[in-house]
Amino acid sequence: MPPLVLAVIALALLFGFLNGMHDSRNVVSTIISSRAYSARVALGVTALAEFAGPFVFGVAVAQSIGRSIVDSTAINPQVLVVALGAAILWNLITWFMKIPSSSSHALIGGILGAASMRAGPGVIQVSGLFKILVSLFASPIIGFIIGFLVLRLILILSWNATPRINEFFKSSQLFTALVLGLSHGSNDSQKTMGVITLALLAGGYLETFHVPLWVIAICALALPLGTTVGGWRLLHTVGVSFYKIRPLDGFATQVTSSIVIIVASLVGGPVSATQVINTAIMGIGVAERANKVRWGIARDIVMAWIFTIPAAAVVAAALYLLWVRIGF
Repeated sequence: MPPLVLAVIALALLFGFLNGMHDSRNVVSTIISSRAYSARVALGVTALAEFAGPFVFGVAVAQSIGRSIVDSTAINPQVLVVALGAAILWNLITWFMKIPSSSSHALIGGILGAASMRAGPGVIQVSGLFKILVSLFASPIIGFIIGFLVLRLILILSWNATPRINEFFKSSQLFTALVLGLSHGSNDSQKTMGVITLALLAGGYLETFHVPLWVIAICALALPLGTTVGGWRLLHTVGVSFYKIRPLDGFATQVTSSIVIIVASLVGGPVSATQVINTAIMGIGVAERANKVRWGIARDIVMAWIFTIPAAAVVAAALYLLWVRIGF
């Protein structure tokens, strides 16, 4: 394979690995913060489930990434290298600043910025991009609403229960964490699959856009590897600083997030697991009392969501321009 295609594959796997570090500890934050299981058990279950996710739920999200953002004629390996580089750079910046931003938003912004700089803004597929943006921005709102309703329902059903019910919520989190890991792996690892498949298509290694099995396997592995290595810098921000997480809260968060992410994966909608989990936690907190949620932290996170796509697009455009100026 040409060096640029190999570079896309390497950067895509690095992106998936960093995504595991940057996003996946949000998947295990509630189970750890609620002290349902140890960090080792939570990470192990989540990593195995994340690997299995795309094999269980298919690759509809990869199809959306590969076909719906920009016209395929604007894509070449150089554009993909720049897009991935911009997304990785933005993720590292937000990681070190302890801001739980979205890797999904960063990747989409990177693709938009690099492709537009190469071929102009006319290559953007407005209808397809609109559907993706609706999925990205609606899913946190849906997570908030469902989280609120799920906790209300649980409280109604268990209003006369004894304190022993906490043992049920603790033990059940092993199953709900497994389902949440499956959902996260099914959605997030598919984004790198879509990019690698685009590179293979642009390089002439594929005649039509379809995700080869070996691409599914290596991308499915990169995400849980990142999870296993861990990214604990944001665990305090997401899992604790909203409010004190109880076993009930952890159970409700995992149920809510799994529902939202699995449905999105089945219909091909890319979402940010970080956003869905964060807003689910907020909705569950509000279901008890609004002043339970520390809204200052929530406001900071929302601001990060708003700026991720345009910031990553600007970074990608600048990197592409620099690449051209240098003469690569």
